[in-house]
Amino acid sequence: MNTKRIITRFCLATALTASAPAVFAQDIHFTQFDMAPMVVNPAFTGMFDGLARAGGIYRTQWGSVTVPYVTMGAHADMPLYLDQSGGALAAGIQIFNDKAGDGNLQNFTGLLSLAYHKTVGNGSIAVGMQGGYASKSIDLSKLYFGDESVNGTFVPGTSNEYSLGIGNSVNYYLVNAGVALSGGKENFNYVIGLGANNINQPNDALLKKQTSTVGLDMRFTGQLGLSIKSNDRLTLRPALLFQTQASATEIIGGNEFLYYVNNDPGYSNFSTAVFLGGWYRTGDAVMITGGVEFKGIRIGIGYDYNISQLNAASNGNGGFELALRYIAPSPFKFAGKRTVPCTRF
Repeated sequence: MNTKRIITRFCLATALTASAPAVFAQDIHFTQFDMAPMVVNPAFTGMFDGLARAGGIYRTQWGSVTVPYVTMGAHADMPLYLDQSGGALAAGIQIFNDKAGDGNLQNFTGLLSLAYHKTVGNGSIAVGMQGGYASKSIDLSKLYFGDESVNGTFVPGTSNEYSLGIGNSVNYYLVNAGVALSGGKENFNYVIGLGANNINQPNDALLKKQTSTVGLDMRFTGQLGLSIKSNDRLTLRPALLFQTQASATEIIGGNEFLYYVNNDPGYSNFSTAVFLGGWYRTGDAVMITGGVEFKGIRIGIGYDYNISQLNAASNGNGGFELALRYIAPSPFKFAGKRTVPCTRF
């Protein structure tokens, strides 16, 4: 291991260790947040036009600065029951695994979702609940601490930090909830959502002797998405996502242009189309997304250009995403009365 890499690891570990009592863990995020809808809001479970939906997403970032941070996720959901009053019950599952940095800090989370959708006029209101299990782990042998430096030589495993009770893993449960309102007309549709995640505020600290106040803070989200049909071929999909957790706030805004290669037959999820989007994450990155839709399949890519204070170190390189989603058609179009064509969510 060269001297530069040792110094980099040493400085990073020192900064993290010094700030440990005040640091709160934060949830994952995606540029293509529509490709992981149940991560954004449990009320989006079953909010699509079709029989069933499944997808996956892969994200890698900060490869130009350190060992890449890699996040992989997969989801599936479907409507279960439609009652005579215009209500529908839907269920889904969301899993993801996040691996970060030199210490291989990993977070595996599995969530089960239920949402009830009620038709109201030309729209619907949805209420969703989510619960699951998370496991976090770290490889302490790959971290370096200041007091392991003896006469300029690192002596792994001798740090006083170990005596504080740093563990290799921690397990905990999560509870999330959300509501969403959707509606519109033939050429204009909207969705508005509010969500609360980590309601039980679990203790996810690897420092076993820390107080229970060091853990996973609640994450509050707000979403607004529009679908504006300009003509038979072009649809505009502006969207806004707001998230806040502890002292961190994230706002993403932008627009996706969706162009149908053939005339829209009225069941747009299964038409052939290409899309291109431009997005801005305040104080952090400028993002571009693009891809293709055909026969219920959506393939998307995303790239973040970093504009934060890390720009000098990252040379602008932020994150890269690859996502895939499939919606199976329903012969009854059962979700049509309550769905939101704005698939940005």
